[in-house]
Amino acid sequence: MPQDHTERRVVVTGPPRQTRRASGYYRPRTEIDEQTTLGHTYVRSLMRTQLRAALAVFAVLALLVGPLPLLFAAMPGTRRLEWAVLGFGLYAPLVLLARWYVRRAERNERDFVRLVEDR
Repeated sequence: MPQDHTERRVVVTGPPRQTRRASGYYRPRTEIDEQTTLGHTYVRSLMRTQLRAALAVFAVLALLVGPLPLLFAAMPGTRRLEWAVLGFGLYAPLVLLARWYVRRAERNERDFVRLVEDR
């Protein structure tokens, strides 16, 4: 058999070094990391929803606790009732309010992550 003295070329392939993005395609996470205007808008939106939840909790708290001094001033001589209302009567609503706020904040963050992760 005759031998070929020509050299064979070996082609080594691998993953492409740079991938092209399709036109119109963007990644919100990249926008946030690069601190672009769109990324700033995403973060501002999250902050706005968190602030809205906090203001709702504050409004309910103000309506729940705010009138108590007026109520106590209208009923003089009821120190034990005042302490019972402050110590026991407010505890359950405050815990429920805090629990609602934490769940709402976590849900807002999950929605934001779902938006950013491109799922």
